[in-house]
Amino acid sequence: MKKIRQVIGHVLVWSILLTFCVFIMHYVFKTPMRRVAVDFLLFGLINISLFYLNYLVLIPQYLKKERYGLYIGTILSAIILYGFIKYGFGVLFKDEVLLRPRMRPRMGQPPMGARTNPGIRPKIIMEEMSFIAYFISTFFTSVVFIFFSVVLKLFVDWFVNERVQRDLENQRLSAELAFLKSQINPHFLFNSLNSIYSLAYQRSDMTPEAILKLSEIMRYMLYECNDNTVELGKEIQYLQNYIDLQKIRLGEKANIDFKFEGNITTQKIAPLLLIAFIENAFKHGVANDPESPIQLLLSVKNNQLLFYVHNRKHKANTDSVGGIGLNNVKRRLDLLYPGLYNLDIHNEKDTYTCELSLVL
Repeated sequence: MKKIRQVIGHVLVWSILLTFCVFIMHYVFKTPMRRVAVDFLLFGLINISLFYLNYLVLIPQYLKKERYGLYIGTILSAIILYGFIKYGFGVLFKDEVLLRPRMRPRMGQPPMGARTNPGIRPKIIMEEMSFIAYFISTFFTSVVFIFFSVVLKLFVDWFVNERVQRDLENQRLSAELAFLKSQINPHFLFNSLNSIYSLAYQRSDMTPEAILKLSEIMRYMLYECNDNTVELGKEIQYLQNYIDLQKIRLGEKANIDFKFEGNITTQKIAPLLLIAFIENAFKHGVANDPESPIQLLLSVKNNQLLFYVHNRKHKANTDSVGGIGLNNVKRRLDLLYPGLYNLDIHNEKDTYTCELSLVL
């Protein structure tokens, strides 16, 4: 189907060009239609066939394979052969092709270049072009068509190559995003199961509710996050479920201040993009200090999202493994929102602050 569209496109372009030339020569310059038909239709088709001989056969077989000597030799042979073919048709349509007007001075008129008498006009006679003169003129015409066929082929190949490279790059980025996204699930599940294990170990009555919250979170991750973007409201609900799960684990000691403002119903965001910041706050922060709660603020204004996370650092709570969460989200931001985000991380001695601004 694609090749058929290409053929139709080429036919339309040449048809428009030939029709335009015929119209201009016949209706504007008043050239007889028989001469126009021979010059632009018959010889036009011959030159177009040379164009596609070079475009479809010679360039792929020789030029693209860097067989330059064979290409030059073949193209010159083709030009000579087409020169004889054109001359054959020229003899067949002698009056329209080989006969060309030439001005000859009348009797009593000075030679060309001298001052002439306005009352005496030069005589126009028709002379037949010699084979050499005609061959030279057709040679340059053939070279023009070959030149444009080379230019078109180079442009088309460049365009196709750019598109292929772009598709390959998109596939690579999609694969990388899928890999990064797949890392989030086990990373989150590992941390959440640790929390639930702690509740179960303590034989807490909150263990069933924690498992229920985890099931809601996993349902969202499995069924709602398959698209490139999700509704921001659903993503916020997912974050709220995670915070509730952490509150269950921490009990009455939990001090988390989570606020969101602005229009979140019409905006969309890449799924699972913000959870790493919150995970990091709970994992390395102090969540049981009433005077310094974990602060989470999500604000949406027009299409601008601002996400602020601040927590006091827990000196004894370090990640011996060297977690993947923040490195993951930074890479996803680079891939999904290139040039559309700004991430400031302030890692002070006692506090940790993340500020993300993002164009949705």
